[in-house]
Amino acid sequence: MIRYLVRRLLFSVPTLLAVLTVVFVLVRIVPGDPAQTILGDQASQQALESLRHRLGLDKPIHEQYVDFLKSAVLGDWGNSMVSGKPVMVEVANVLPYTIDLTVSALVLGVAIGMPLGAWSALRRNTWADYVTRIGSLLGLSFPAFVSGIMLLLAFAIHFRWFPVIGGGRLDDWPSRINSLVLPSINLALIMAAYITRVTRSSMLQVLGEDFMRTARAKGVPRRALIWRHALRNALIPVITVVGLYLGILIGNSVLTEIVFNRPGLGKLIVGALNQRDYTMLQGLMVIYAFIIVLVNLATDLTYGLVDPRVKYQ
Repeated sequence: MIRYLVRRLLFSVPTLLAVLTVVFVLVRIVPGDPAQTILGDQASQQALESLRHRLGLDKPIHEQYVDFLKSAVLGDWGNSMVSGKPVMVEVANVLPYTIDLTVSALVLGVAIGMPLGAWSALRRNTWADYVTRIGSLLGLSFPAFVSGIMLLLAFAIHFRWFPVIGGGRLDDWPSRINSLVLPSINLALIMAAYITRVTRSSMLQVLGEDFMRTARAKGVPRRALIWRHALRNALIPVITVVGLYLGILIGNSVLTEIVFNRPGLGKLIVGALNQRDYTMLQGLMVIYAFIIVLVNLATDLTYGLVDPRVKYQ
């Protein structure tokens, strides 16, 4: 297990290096001059050149790339080109909001989708199965920004149960949770719909296997048959989907943070993109890449915990 973990971490190094290179290139090809954006159109040529020198933008591109890799290894992303504050400080101020949103949506999506998919499979071709399939199809049909606006109109503006915008104060848990409800539901709806369909499909496949028929013939109780044999064997594809979808979930959180006007990494990255804040963009995109790599690693490790047939070799 430890050898497998170390090997997977080593395999992640070239992946991260490739991601860092792509991030560096993407940030550099964004149109616009950061110095011009910061100082405005009326800035003198001398002031622009002075700022470019201070930001290191006048160096050859390969020197900028080496400096960028050094910053990534040392975890020092420097200061924001716009605010002048350290990138890590600005990230730390909003990271809890994004973690709140992503984790709550993940838990809610799995808690709804997995049991619903298994329940639907056990009632195949009944009205309950049809209703579940139609509901999951509707959940997948609505883009996150459309369902977000509908939730806001219904529960924030009409009933006034939840705040329209904001994420609450970090030291005020009631307001923080109250502000989290609608964005979490918005993100969880799509994820729950997807997990429901995958769980149903996987369960149907397992229920038709020979070992299930043998277990039924031996008189294994229905509860043990479902929980110990069927659901456990059906979890591998579901775990894969959850791991893959977590990356999509993090991406969708950007849109949800904008719709609900919540602080978070998504809103920060959009602001940095508009202001051509290179250092902030680099730091945020690399953080996203690290998170995705860690999620994939956790997904691989979970396979062996759920199914003992999976060996860490």
